Amino acid sequence: MTADDCAEVAGIRVRGWQHAYKGLVPQPYLDGLDIAADADRRRARLLDGDGSVRNLVADGGDGGLLGWVAFGPYRDGDTRTEDAELYALYLRPEHIGRGVGRALLATAVRHCAVAGHERMFLWVLEGNAHARRFYERAGFAADGAEEAFEVGGAVVPEVRYAKDLRG
Repeated sequence: MTADDCAEVAGIRVRGWQHAYKGLVPQPYLDGLDIAADADRRRARLLDGDGSVRNLVADGGDGGLLGWVAFGPYRDGDTRTEDAELYALYLRPEHIGRGVGRALLATAVRHCAVAGHERMFLWVLEGNAHARRFYERAGFAADGAEEAFEVGGAVVPEVRYAKDLRG
């Protein structure tokens, strides 16, 4: 991903939230998501980052970007560990189920394994059954850790998934 991709990636992320989290996150919050503000944040993070967070895009050619994945060191509070974490994986909703997400996830897992990480974690909304099945089919499993975060005035529970990258 380059700084020039940030606006398109922000659009993918915002539309991804609005599609995947409908009914799980308060609708006024989803309706208020701002693509331009998200693009500015994404661009700043990309340009100011230390290179430990990787952002990859699936380029559909003339049709623009199809999806985006971000991954890097696992965050345990403010501490980064030796494990890896999938921070984000979003697709244009019309490309869900076409293999783009599987390809982005496989690439992220491969990068983390080659970098020597033994495990990869991710957090998924507890009620997001579609995403949970997707990650389970890719070899991730819920490891019992749960956490809630506040979004739009509601508490939304998340479940942590893990995958062993050794072998």
